[in-house]
Amino acid sequence: MWIIIKEMNVAKEKFFMTAKYTVILAAGQGTRMKSKLAKVLHPVCGRPMVDHVLTQAETLHPDQIVTIVGHGAAEVKQALGQRTEYALQAEQKGSGDAVLQAEALLGQKQGMTLVVSGDTPLLTANTFEQLFEYHKEKGAKATVLTATAPDPTGYGRIIRNEIGVVEKIVEQKDASDTEAAIHEINTGVYCFDNQALFQALHQVGNDNAQGEYYLTDVIGILKQAGEIVAAYKMKDFEESMGVNDRKALSVATQVMQRRINETHMTNGVTLQNPATTAIEVGVKIGADTTIEGGVTLKGNTVIGDDCFIGTHSELRDATIGNGVRVTSSTIEESVMRDHSNIGPNSHLRPLSDIGEHVHIGNFCEVKKATIGNYTKVGHLTYVGDATLGEHINVGCGVVFVNYDGLHKHHSNVGDWSFIGSNANVVAPVEIADHAFIAAGSTITNDVAFHDMAIARARQTNKPDFWSRLPHEPED
Repeated sequence: MWIIIKEMNVAKEKFFMTAKYTVILAAGQGTRMKSKLAKVLHPVCGRPMVDHVLTQAETLHPDQIVTIVGHGAAEVKQALGQRTEYALQAEQKGSGDAVLQAEALLGQKQGMTLVVSGDTPLLTANTFEQLFEYHKEKGAKATVLTATAPDPTGYGRIIRNEIGVVEKIVEQKDASDTEAAIHEINTGVYCFDNQALFQALHQVGNDNAQGEYYLTDVIGILKQAGEIVAAYKMKDFEESMGVNDRKALSVATQVMQRRINETHMTNGVTLQNPATTAIEVGVKIGADTTIEGGVTLKGNTVIGDDCFIGTHSELRDATIGNGVRVTSSTIEESVMRDHSNIGPNSHLRPLSDIGEHVHIGNFCEVKKATIGNYTKVGHLTYVGDATLGEHINVGCGVVFVNYDGLHKHHSNVGDWSFIGSNANVVAPVEIADHAFIAAGSTITNDVAFHDMAIARARQTNKPDFWSRLPHEPED
């Protein structure tokens, strides 16, 4: 029996040594952003900053994640959903007070706790993992993630003694001239012994320039108690960048965009001008696809192999098959199947489904329509609320008239039909297979199999009409 108990105790001790928790600070307003939107919700490459932080933390599979919310709490919760638990900091009184709000959820637990700001979207799971490992290796009660900043202005400074041991962290506003000259900065990321963290937080005061409770003061408290405080210096300062204003937001977006683009190129995608190609997080692109400069790919867009996406195209939540060609066009929440093509200057509005080998010409618009394989839709055409079969030819200037001013109506066109130029198809109508619509017709009734529909005024020529017109210029 005692052997079983001993093994259980060993297993319990091992768990507490390896249990990992994460606290994400997302309560601040971010006044320097000058925005109604909470700072951590400003997007970087298609996702809120705090979403990037949470995604990287999730990669480590921590036992529990708690996000501290405050300003814009409802919006932050809506953005992150049930991926994290929440604690409310009703009044923003500093980072130390913010972490303390998680005590009800974490305070009694044993293990290691990562504390990270929600406005640091460039940090990676690899860095978090290295911080955890360094913390365990040093047997520390607290480990600070640091970096060397070319310009440390605005960051807390890491103060070390003569042998390099961390003594304290000094905030910018409280730093002396000598301390302000130090370039090793606090990234705002920490790893703590969980129980030591919450015990120390109760000792933090607010005797400082801001009258706030600083999380950084925990370092000094643990030092005074004789505990080990370590500092892990990351190699890439760029990764540690915090976003406090619009300028920093743009820089962070550029860095994230470069990472995304480099990943796609490594995976076999040709980006002809990466500096002008905007690809959001989560977009998937197949090998041997070529993307020209000035292209924007958003949301859950998926692009297959061997495609061409031309300059000034924008795709949002689009599904693109293999061998598809998109020339200077916009595609929203729609599908283009294998070997189809579109453009230039055409628009697929939501819920359009373009079949294989379909041609959509220039200056066309398709909305909530299905177009069958091998059908051709000529230029200057609108197809809305319609189902077109296969091998149909749609001429120039055709309009599917789907709206009566109150309701939208649907039309169906059968396989191998021909719709002449400048025809109006007034929904709802059924045009059967192998039917013909004469150019210039306005179709309001169904058209049967093999029939031709002509709905236009008979041509009348007026002889010698020219002679009836005045030919002298008016004064």
